[in-house]
Amino acid sequence: MTQLTSSEGTASPGIDWLDDILAKTTLPRAQNRVANVIMRQPQLASYAEIAEIARHADVNNSTVVRAAQALGFDGWPDLQRELRSRYLAKISSEDTLVQHGQHNNPLQAALTQDIENLRLTLKNNTSADVEATIATLAAARSILVIGHGSYAAPAVVMAHLGSTMGYPISLESRAGVHLVTSTNTMGPGDVIVVINIWRSIGQLIAAAEAAHEAGATIIAISDMRRGRLADIAEHLLIVPSEGIGFFQSVTATTSVVYGLLAGMQAAHPERSRETLRRSQQLWKDLGVHLD
Repeated sequence: MTQLTSSEGTASPGIDWLDDILAKTTLPRAQNRVANVIMRQPQLASYAEIAEIARHADVNNSTVVRAAQALGFDGWPDLQRELRSRYLAKISSEDTLVQHGQHNNPLQAALTQDIENLRLTLKNNTSADVEATIATLAAARSILVIGHGSYAAPAVVMAHLGSTMGYPISLESRAGVHLVTSTNTMGPGDVIVVINIWRSIGQLIAAAEAAHEAGATIIAISDMRRGRLADIAEHLLIVPSEGIGFFQSVTATTSVVYGLLAGMQAAHPERSRETLRRSQQLWKDLGVHLD
């Protein structure tokens, strides 16, 4: 058995997370050749069929599967999804657009991709994972939901509807001093839900790490299984996010948020109903809705 060394292959940009895994893993020589292919050709590894990876590594298909499992994944498709998420996060938005190419029917392509993302979300997250996450949210003293950019959209949904159900929940979609102010009082009994898709946002993760150090519980909703955010998350829900353009999709993330909200409502049904009744009366008193 041998380990991958710098003389056998050097990690390409964006593969440092896998380099860390390999440093702690001893692979048989044939599986090591698979790792070399992944490290040296991340684009190929992100999109190629298993037979092509096997051909480049001069091994059979089953060796590719065993290599993926030795690295802590269920199999090659599971590892490849992680590789592709990382690869797309490292290349430029323009390159991502080129990578995905043109679509004769963009609506059909987008829906088809989202259907696949939703299917993988069901596969990636067990009922036990979700139930444990809901239990943590239901018992929280306070909840802060953090999401930036277009990925703030599902964070807005979670904070708004959670508040409508009577939960002590708030949203932070800003960075800098606003992020500091929102997180620096979080501690034991508090929960931070971090929605971080595509590229890891340094300020967001640093703030979550500081809150975790202070005793807050971190729930992560992400398309990456490993990294700084995964390391501090008590609960990690995996949401594939590949889109068809230069942007990632938040459809699966939003569906997960809806599932969590439904569980949170079921955890405190009386409080939810009472808060909703008051909200509906206020909507009427304030003339919020036209009909």
